[in-house]
Amino acid sequence: MAQHCPITAERDPHIRANESAFLCEVLRTEAAAVASFATRVASGDDAGLHAALDLLEGCKGHVVVSGMGKSGLVGAKISASLSSLGQPSHFVHPAEAVHGDLGSIRTDDVVLLLSWSGETQEVVALASILKMDGIPTVGMSGKSKSSLARACSVHIDLGDITEACPLNLAPTASTTLTLAVGDALALALASRRDFGKDDFHKHHPGGMLGAGLRPVTEVLRFRVGKNLAAVRDNITVREALRAGGEGRRAGAIVLVDSEGTLSGIFTDGDLRRHVNTGSLDALDAIIASVMTRHPSLLTVDSLVRDAVQLVQEKRLDEIPVVDREGKPVGLVDVQDLIAMRVVRE
Repeated sequence: MAQHCPITAERDPHIRANESAFLCEVLRTEAAAVASFATRVASGDDAGLHAALDLLEGCKGHVVVSGMGKSGLVGAKISASLSSLGQPSHFVHPAEAVHGDLGSIRTDDVVLLLSWSGETQEVVALASILKMDGIPTVGMSGKSKSSLARACSVHIDLGDITEACPLNLAPTASTTLTLAVGDALALALASRRDFGKDDFHKHHPGGMLGAGLRPVTEVLRFRVGKNLAAVRDNITVREALRAGGEGRRAGAIVLVDSEGTLSGIFTDGDLRRHVNTGSLDALDAIIASVMTRHPSLLTVDSLVRDAVQLVQEKRLDEIPVVDREGKPVGLVDVQDLIAMRVVRE
């Protein structure tokens, strides 16, 4: 029979307190490594970063990333970040590269080589081969006078840091810093190339990222002039309900003033509250007197993620969408966002 681990809540409070302190120390050590490097960059010790960005910006092919062990795992993530931000990139294992995979590195590529010690045999060997072939390389290590630094076109010196591991052996703070610097390079490169929201959407058409970056006008089920009426706000509630249409309708009436500009909305919830006041002439009240004025709204320039944010922050079920002149063009229904799986019920 399988044995169950002791429940954390039942452990000795002193043990838990010591463990919490240890966890905090690990996190602080890793954060300190990144903060220390950022301080160096802020002070002007950033020549390697700018030189690396110059090489990457001029890359006509792929940015090939390579590293052994934990550095290789970090490199794979850096490569994925570069690709998602518009720079074609792929990862090559350094040992495989010197055993037949050199063909995946072409003359118009730039190669990013990772080795914290700067002496990893497979990585240094690959750097030497690429140097002979005239392929530009960016080395990233914690040693400015390492073999990797000497073999590469450009070297980024990450500095001498202490690992979060109590034995100062397991790659922890060093891999965190390497990943952070890789992210900084990828984002700075995207910034140099004016990589914007539309570009990001093209590279993330699927999943939550892609859905959130779609223009909200693409997902409107209720559109003015099609299946949603823009109703004048000077008529009675009864008349507005009739003008709203029959059959499947939106959960709110969109109301406009004499110039066709959005003046408010009247939701199903507003109707229930109004009728529950007990007034015998509730339906004969002018709707402008009971509508929700100045509702939260979206524009034709808004994205789906903007709608999601409003729903999450203000618990809205319907959000009007207006054009640049403030005239309604449609209504976002929370049920449509739920169907897209960008909002949970």
